[in-house]
Amino acid sequence: MRKLHKKPLIMAAAALALTGTLAVGSAMAYFTTYTTAGGGVTMNMGFTETIPNETVDKDGKHVTITNTGDYDCFVRVTAFAPMELTYTAPNGGWKAEDDGYWHYEGVLPAGETTPELNISYKFPEGEDRPEEFNIVVIQECTPVLYDENGNPYADWNHVITTETTEDSKTTE
Repeated sequence: MRKLHKKPLIMAAAALALTGTLAVGSAMAYFTTYTTAGGGVTMNMGFTETIPNETVDKDGKHVTITNTGDYDCFVRVTAFAPMELTYTAPNGGWKAEDDGYWHYEGVLPAGETTPELNISYKFPEGEDRPEEFNIVVIQECTPVLYDENGNPYADWNHVITTETTEDSKTTE
């Protein structure tokens, strides 16, 4: 009868155990590798906002636009009423364009106000004349964009619109 020696069995078991532990270490590294991050920073990207300022008298509406936002912008204005309207810019700075709007001719810097744009009306005569009416002023702004040469331009496909209505009562 043959006698089994314990030494070769122990050596084989130890070799298998060492080989197994080598594989377990890299498998454990694969399954336990992760990362976490915490904290945060609030970012204020700013905004572009304009406010129309209007006064009404017997001659019509006198409109200025104030840029209360954080960035420079372009502005334009139009008005609607049940009568013929006439636009004038006594101090300059406004220009009529083919799109039916009056455009401020330059860039309106943040915190600045445009010169006055006057919108006057010719009151209808006869029995069909209204006792009161509204002149609705619509002003739009868009942030200033720059081309590859650094020249500012307006993209009127992305506008911010403000509409105001103020009653105008006749005294005639």
